[in-house]
Amino acid sequence: MGNAASISTCGHPPVMIFVGHSGSGKTSLIEKLLPVLTGRGLRVATIKHAHHKVVLDTPGKDSWRYKQAGAVISMLVTSNELQLVAEAVTEREPAQLAQRFLGEVDLVLAEGFSHASGAKIEVLRRACNDTPRCTIEDGLIAAVTDVDEAHQTLPHFALDEMERIADFVLQHFDC
Repeated sequence: MGNAASISTCGHPPVMIFVGHSGSGKTSLIEKLLPVLTGRGLRVATIKHAHHKVVLDTPGKDSWRYKQAGAVISMLVTSNELQLVAEAVTEREPAQLAQRFLGEVDLVLAEGFSHASGAKIEVLRRACNDTPRCTIEDGLIAAVTDVDEAHQTLPHFALDEMERIADFVLQHFDC
């Protein structure tokens, strides 16, 4: 699993969902995992699920005005970035979003989406909450945890084992 050619996308970018309680370290884990994966030549995208209302575009600005006028998708492009605002009325699952908007990437790391279908890795820290959020039936395939008694039948990783976690994610998607 040393380069971008080693991951098979099966016609769409594979999605790994990281779940866990608030404050468990999901964002920090993904933040540390990204350079490991991109260092292996992969183009990686992220999708984060927010449980609260977030203003995605500034009221009064052009892209906001286009959305208000009826645009289904509004895109803001600068010299080095792109922001997309689109209606997500029916397509809210990470796999649906990846297929619709992220076709040019090799892998998608999603945060949250505990109730979505798909492969999940739970981040579970005793200092935060030692009760698992998901089960194997929910799609759980591994745990990044210091709670040895949780998910005993699944592979366990420590919070600092980025290379091993990257290997595991890439091996999982070897279609």
